[in-house]
Amino acid sequence: MIRALYDWTFSLAGHRHAMAALAFVAFIESSVFPIPPDILMIPMILARPHRAFAIAAVATVASVVGGLFGYFIGAYLFETVGQPVLQFYGKDAYFDEFSQRYNEWGAWAVLIAGVTPFPYKVITILSGTTGLSLTVFMVASVAARGLRFFLVAALLWKYGPPVRDFIERRLGLMFTLAVLLLLGGFAAVRYL
Repeated sequence: MIRALYDWTFSLAGHRHAMAALAFVAFIESSVFPIPPDILMIPMILARPHRAFAIAAVATVASVVGGLFGYFIGAYLFETVGQPVLQFYGKDAYFDEFSQRYNEWGAWAVLIAGVTPFPYKVITILSGTTGLSLTVFMVASVAARGLRFFLVAALLWKYGPPVRDFIERRLGLMFTLAVLLLLGGFAAVRYL
């Protein structure tokens, strides 16, 4: 089953609409979707290594724009839903204190979430909710997402065939690691 899914993803990576699919996945992953764009980006680069940096650019731009959407979800839904709930329970003062602490370190939170497997969408929404400076958020997002996607592109461009061979020979292990990273990200969100 994993092999069939891998083969299907790899065939999609070579499809003429693959860039549009990547842009869509990168956009929604930054605000609501749980699956990272790497799942599509990596086979796209392995299928067409000469387009590695164009693929990384599409993933970066779409992800940052999606992050901006997540920021606005946090900014506008918090006012209409979150704030009244906090006030009802008498916790709005705690949130103000948390917001102040978050905004002191918010750029680092965006950078770390943008580069690591930690769910970036949580930070995009939280940044909007706490009112993190939009300029700080955008600069950190561009830096983090660009670093992440261009680093992956550069490594696959340089070492693509051995990486592809490694992945294909150890497909079960790679799938297990990807699932563990995804679950670890959700566990980290739950306990933070």
